[in-house]
Amino acid sequence: MRVCLGQITADQDPQANLRLVAEQSAAASEHGADLLVLPEATMASFSAAPRRAAEPEGGPWSQAVAEVARKAGLTIAVGMFTWPDEPAANDRTTNDQRVRNTLLVTDGTDHRSYHKRHLYDAYGFTESRTVAPGDDLLVTEIAGVKVGAAICYDLRFSAQFLALADGGARVIIVAASWAAGPNKADQWRTLARARAMDSTCWVLACGQSAPAQASGPAPLGVGGSLVVDPYGNVVAEAGASPEQLVVDLDLGLVDRARDEVPVLANRR
Repeated sequence: MRVCLGQITADQDPQANLRLVAEQSAAASEHGADLLVLPEATMASFSAAPRRAAEPEGGPWSQAVAEVARKAGLTIAVGMFTWPDEPAANDRTTNDQRVRNTLLVTDGTDHRSYHKRHLYDAYGFTESRTVAPGDDLLVTEIAGVKVGAAICYDLRFSAQFLALADGGARVIIVAASWAAGPNKADQWRTLARARAMDSTCWVLACGQSAPAQASGPAPLGVGGSLVVDPYGNVVAEAGASPEQLVVDLDLGLVDRARDEVPVLANRR
């Protein structure tokens, strides 16, 4: 399975960010990738209120991404914001105006969504003011491989990764827009490695690149996207700037790790 991680800097304009998706997809297609992973909040960065960009699931932005995926001949996993429910998705009269922080997974014909379960209410930021939590896990099949999904702050909760592995995942996507701050980039790297070892899965941790200027607690990215094998070894890693990683995943390592270090089987 060949994967690409597109570390980008999204801005507040969904249409401009859609062009980034198309550029990343074209490059990934040239590399022969099966899967392109893009960060959390690729649709619109956290520098703006998420509800300004949000749309119903299956709306124009997600349809455009699906068409990009279809033309490129690959699966795209990309972060966006969606309204929770139909038909009330566009009803602004309800008390709860929160959106969902969503990972769209599409190959152009089959569309799946994961809604972030653990909201980033930490380090002076309160995501739950604007975002409603999801409930369900997602394990889906991409290029014949079971792939699980997580978004950003989910990375701090090992139980989710164990549940994804129990659900058959051999690869886990983590789309993120990690917040900057002292030791935050180190925490991101450490947590990605730990979750790979917890679950004995490949972890594809794709974050927003570090913006040129940032202030305040909003999570806008630190870069450092990385691919981690089931033993916790970092096999590819980006710097702070926009970059695309291309990695061939050896799925046999999952079986070998689970045989040699059977942490899933040894749980009590």
